Amino acid sequence: MAKLELISPAQLDLLNEWLDLKSGLEGSSKNTLSAYKRDLIDFFSFLTVHYGKKNGVAQLETLDQASMRSWMSENRRSGKTSRSIARQLSSVKAFYKWFAKRRKIDPTKVLITKAPKFQKKLPRALSQEAIQEISSNIDLTGNEPWIIARDTAVIMLMYGCGMRISEALSLKYHDTPLKDTLKITGKGEKVRIIPILQIAKDAVTNYLRLLPFTLNENDNIFRGVRGGSLNPRSIQLAMKLIRERLGIAANATPHALRHSFATHLLTSGADLRSIQELLGHASLSTTQIYTSVDASHLMDVYSKTHPKAKSNINGN
Repeated sequence: MAKLELISPAQLDLLNEWLDLKSGLEGSSKNTLSAYKRDLIDFFSFLTVHYGKKNGVAQLETLDQASMRSWMSENRRSGKTSRSIARQLSSVKAFYKWFAKRRKIDPTKVLITKAPKFQKKLPRALSQEAIQEISSNIDLTGNEPWIIARDTAVIMLMYGCGMRISEALSLKYHDTPLKDTLKITGKGEKVRIIPILQIAKDAVTNYLRLLPFTLNENDNIFRGVRGGSLNPRSIQLAMKLIRERLGIAANATPHALRHSFATHLLTSGADLRSIQELLGHASLSTTQIYTSVDASHLMDVYSKTHPKAKSNINGN
């Protein structure tokens, strides 16, 4: 039986109302909303099986800690990772904070549920040499000159300006020619101002000069081979082809360019608050992960180059 069939109409109505709120008032992205919906449908369907019946809103109001523990255990038995379970629990808690206020109930039994611990993955930054190799060898894709110019421009915007791939591909024709700064609307509708490097401006100008399609003011500037808006998958595939032909590690992905932007700024002496603003992170704690990236880089340099590093590590 499909999970959606296990959910009562009242529960589905509540879910859709909450998602509309997250979208309309909080500006949650489509991907975030899809993840919320998937997590809550999974949770609601579990409750129906757990209790042996659909019990609508009452089922949600009377939820106890034993049921929460059973849900967590079922997730583990099904093979979900600790990271995945923690994300689902976060979605459930976010829904219950809203639901409890709406129904005037105490959400404590849900909110005190502890998420499983997991090791946060550090962003995998590329070396400056690897990025230089990639940007200098985009013609290895064998594409037409205008497509090579397009991919070059996208890569320059992600690494040179710290843009997410979705932000780069959302640039409009009326934003060009690019000036020294650009206003970007990122995740959660958070607006930030970023500086545009001359090399990125030149790359975009060169691409538009070669582009074989006519654009209107509100069109996205980056286009696919048939003239439609460019799909992120095209850039991902181009990066994959380039790294395979150059023999570069598999972590050379489009998103790694943004991580590299932040890590290289930190290594060069930029402060975390400035990097936070440039990346568009809502919380400084999100940006602080890059201090770990930089520390791991410094330890690697130390262990390979310091005369005493080997003896210290061995306890000599």
